[in-house]
Amino acid sequence: MQQILQNGIELFNDFLWSKLLIILLVTCGLYFTFRTKFMQVRMIREMLRVLRESKSGSKDSISPFQAFAISMAARVGTGNITGIAIAIALGGPGAVFWMWILAIIGSASSFIESTLAQVYKVKDESGFRGGPAYYMEKGLGKRWMGALFAVLITLSFGLVFNAVQSNTITIAFQNSFGTNRLIIGLVMALVFAVIIFGGVKRVAKMSEYIVIFMAVLYIGIAVFIVLANIGKLPGVLSLIVKNAFGFEQVAGGTLGAALMNGVKRGLFSNEAGMGSAPNAAATATTSHPAKQGLIQAFGVLTDTLVICTSTAMIILLSGIYNQPGLDGIKLTQAALSVHIGSWASGFLAIMVFLFAFSTLIGNYYYGETNIEFLKSNKAWIFVYRVAVIIMVIFGSVSKVQLVWDLADLFMGFMVVVNLIAIFLLSKVAFAALDDYVKQKKAGKDPVFYKNSIHGLKNIEAWEDSPSTADRTR
Repeated sequence: MQQILQNGIELFNDFLWSKLLIILLVTCGLYFTFRTKFMQVRMIREMLRVLRESKSGSKDSISPFQAFAISMAARVGTGNITGIAIAIALGGPGAVFWMWILAIIGSASSFIESTLAQVYKVKDESGFRGGPAYYMEKGLGKRWMGALFAVLITLSFGLVFNAVQSNTITIAFQNSFGTNRLIIGLVMALVFAVIIFGGVKRVAKMSEYIVIFMAVLYIGIAVFIVLANIGKLPGVLSLIVKNAFGFEQVAGGTLGAALMNGVKRGLFSNEAGMGSAPNAAATATTSHPAKQGLIQAFGVLTDTLVICTSTAMIILLSGIYNQPGLDGIKLTQAALSVHIGSWASGFLAIMVFLFAFSTLIGNYYYGETNIEFLKSNKAWIFVYRVAVIIMVIFGSVSKVQLVWDLADLFMGFMVVVNLIAIFLLSKVAFAALDDYVKQKKAGKDPVFYKNSIHGLKNIEAWEDSPSTADRTR
């Protein structure tokens, strides 16, 4: 029965990822790129400036940087280590090139969806919440579409993706230390339960600390390896480009395999256009929606061009990427062992725990905010929390391929629904960007009001401009 289910999922995923999603992601990404005048390139300095200034915030609110940390906690996970290894094993080195392209194009999509999340966010007892479900209801007037997305993201991120993360953690520990996967899963579930029952502010604070620590450490290791193998770097870069276009047959890396796996694993890692990061973006207290849009666009570039590339360099510089029997986390562990010794396998297992555990936190929050969209009821939140903990335990002992195939399936559905919505609402995000740029040119710190964009409706979290408020008195 399980084999029949897996075969059916694989067949549908093949259509979804080899045709439909590649067309949608690239088409929408290019459209957003041209309409925003290549904002992901021309505004890179502004992204860094906004991120640097976003750390401040009151104790009772989530700062823009903390919202960025939540989204990066979900982005920076096993997709950066295991996902990249799977992409290279299945698609060859060329998959890395297509991940780069998707990240650059997708950065514009991320700006659009995160800006929309800020525009249509709502107030709650913890501060703000929002995301695709909210802008589908308030911006498009289609609650049914928001409800569909809320169900999809809760199933995929809250349940299936968290099973993926625990699956990778337990396999890494078993491979390095011979530990029992169920015991690791139970311990992980217990620690995770303590955090998620502490509320969104604890989620934000934990994410902020874990993401910074693990990202700096992992990138540092990759930089050391690249410098130690600097003579091989031109050859590896040439291999990536040649393999991307099918010029060389390496590890079965035809153009189709490289493109499909690059897009699939690139999206799993950076989540551009998927509709996940906007849930975190909406929580931030900021003066203008475009600020959080810029921060999240930078997050996509950081995730893929820096962290995913770090994993790719570790694997490709090792020379064992096409060795039979190695894929996923085992390939990354073996590659790291080639560079810095056999102890690296255990070290990476601990690193994977930090990466994946932070992702559990971010994924959990995405599900929680969408359950609140469906039905604001503490009993439902409690049931969801219990279900997430069960899926963490389930993923710790389940087979690898079925878990990843389910993740791909739900992720694909999410992307289709979200891309349709942000395409239809993109003019609001374009107008918000124009308003931001206009104020910056006037020497102001941009401030957004509900009447900053003509004809905007169903706005709850933003006030009228002072001049308008005076006229209505």
